[in-house]
This record gives sequence, C-alpha cells and structure tokens, in this order.
Amino acid sequence: MAKNTAEKELVVIPDERIINKIYLLRGKKVMLDRDLAELYGVETRVLNQAVRRNIERFPGDFMFQLNKDEFVNLKSQIVISSWGGARKPPLAFAEQGVAMLSSVLNSKRAIRVNIQIIRTFTKLRELIATNKDLKQKIEDMEKKYDKQLKTVFEVLKRLLVEEERPRGQIGFRYKE
Repeated sequence: MAKNTAEKELVVIPDERIINKIYLLRGKKVMLDRDLAELYGVETRVLNQAVRRNIERFPGDFMFQLNKDEFVNLKSQIVISSWGGARKPPLAFAEQGVAMLSSVLNSKRAIRVNIQIIRTFTKLRELIATNKDLKQKIEDMEKKYDKQLKTVFEVLKRLLVEEERPRGQIGFRYKE
C-alpha cells in the first residue's frame, strides 16, 4: 500500500510543458510565479507568501517582479485572457530562484517538480551549447571552403546574368 501511494505522488511533467513556461526577460531565462504555482499544484498567492516569508533567500538575480511594461509586453506575446484579473505584475524566477523554491515549499511534489524544472534548464543550456558548437563548425567550414565555393558561386552568377539578357524572338515573324 505504501508503494502505491508513493507512485501516486510521483509527478512527471513533460519537458515541453516546462519549456513553454520559460521566458527570456532582462537577458535571463525565467519562469513566472503563476506557472510555477500551477506546476507545484498550489495557488499563486501561496507560492508568493512563502517567497515573501523567506525573501532573504531570493536576491535580485534569483527573482524579480516584472515592471508594468514587461508585464504588458508579456501579456501581448502570450495572449492569455485569464491574466486580465491580475492586480500586479508577476514575480519572475531565474533558475537559481526556482531551485531555492524547493527550500520554501515543503512538499514532496514541490521537490519532484523542482528537480524536473532544474533538469529542463540544464537540457536547454546543453542544447544552446550544442548549437553554438554547430554554428562554429559551419563557420569554420565556410572559411575553409570559401575559396572553392566562391568560384562555384561566381560561375553560377555568370550563368544567371547570361540568362537574364533579353533574347530575340524565336519563330516566324510577320512583317506588315
């Protein structure tokens, strides 16, 4: 019976669902309080109360409140009408702030969800690093083969220019 309840408590959230809740604000990847509260299975106000009671754990690089312009811009990007009732802009949590949330939300679900979120942030970092490596390899190849490809592109350009010249009419012309 204990094993069955432990299985019920196991929370698995698809990576895509977490990724869709990560935004780029002020040059940081962040998650909003309402999205985190939804993932943790608590009300947004409960999450924010826990944060305010432990505010010393959340310096400005871990968490910040969106200003009105950021909030309006974000609402227009997301196009979610349910935001209309929000009285103040949400809190945004950077990866370190999300990690700190597990220490202020004392539930097994919060801990498990936190682990998934941190793993997702890590996967995103790895993906970005991989893309940077791939971009660098392509640039290196362009430099290496640039001279050879340049000749090919010059020939192609000449062919295209020749094709653009007006051609004489083909076929029989009727003279009046």
